[in-house]
Amino acid sequence: MPFTVAIDGPAAAGKGTISKAVARHYGFRHLDTGLLYRATGRRVLDGHDPSEAARGLTPEDLDHPGLRSAEVAEAASRVATMPQVRAALLAFQREFARLGEGAVLDGRDIGTVICPEAEVKLFVTASAEVRAARRHRELSDGTSFEAVLEDVRARDARDIDRADAPLLPATDALTIDTTDLGIEAAVTAAIHAIDARR
Repeated sequence: MPFTVAIDGPAAAGKGTISKAVARHYGFRHLDTGLLYRATGRRVLDGHDPSEAARGLTPEDLDHPGLRSAEVAEAASRVATMPQVRAALLAFQREFARLGEGAVLDGRDIGTVICPEAEVKLFVTASAEVRAARRHRELSDGTSFEAVLEDVRARDARDIDRADAPLLPATDALTIDTTDLGIEAAVTAAIHAIDARR
């Protein structure tokens, strides 16, 4: 029987790093669902209608080299507020979650909307300042820390306030705050939580 791990949280909290490590540890498949929205956002920037962009995604779209840019991140955040885009990507994510022996999905509404039946739900978070500092280190385009922090806070507001699938922890999710936690400690906390449910 497939075992699903749902990992949610705001941007740059560490959920992607934790998810990849957890998937490697257990030999599970991993899906960064944010890439689906980034790929959709990139296609919208290229002139596609948002709904058509989401329905027409291919595996090659997820490997596009420009998906980590600030411009694409902004577009992804905007298309993620559109119910028709979320609906178009829902079936893909749910099917992925139940293929094989196990899967780890990370995003913003995995435990609440995509996989509410997931065997383990984690909510990874950190302060806005720490998350902005992490994102600022990733960027090489000269963007100031203040601008990154403003973007992080604006994105949080959009994610939390959107009517369709807002960012919030599932009622049965374990919260891991990485503000003062290193990668190894955060991954260990996640593995302990998963082991307790297996």
